[in-house]
Amino acid sequence: MFGVANLNVRLQEALNPHSIFRAEQQIGGRVFRVGDKVMQVQNNYKKSVFNGDIGRLTRIDTQNRELVVKIDGRPVTYRWDDSDELMHAFAVTIHKAQGSEYDAVVVALHTQHYRMLQRNLLYTAITRARGLVVLVGTRRAVGIAVKNDKVRKRYSGLQARLR
Repeated sequence: MFGVANLNVRLQEALNPHSIFRAEQQIGGRVFRVGDKVMQVQNNYKKSVFNGDIGRLTRIDTQNRELVVKIDGRPVTYRWDDSDELMHAFAVTIHKAQGSEYDAVVVALHTQHYRMLQRNLLYTAITRARGLVVLVGTRRAVGIAVKNDKVRKRYSGLQARLR
């Protein structure tokens, strides 16, 4: 219900709905439409695009089986086979949003995401917004997140590598 994949499907329908006047293509179970907001999800040095880069789908070329996305003002071409490098970005996870800012941020907080209800993650989500923050969910989930100041220990092996 509150997952990013589900939110992206619903937000695409609300913000960039199907239209006979707008090109769209189903690729691998996902529908891409001209005007969709998408995010690059892995570094691609050949295309000079990197994990977290956001753009708009500007063209769908069915003859050449390509998508063209405008990222940072320049067109980037993806073969349909490369579309797994893109995810819809009407909604993104807090992890993917780190280091970025947005005019408005909507944070979904629900007890079904119990493991993610942590004060530091809520802080990160809220501080991504330049202007507007909207919390959607339950009061109980917000309360759990605010009270939970325990940061899960990470086992990266970094300390051993530094020695």
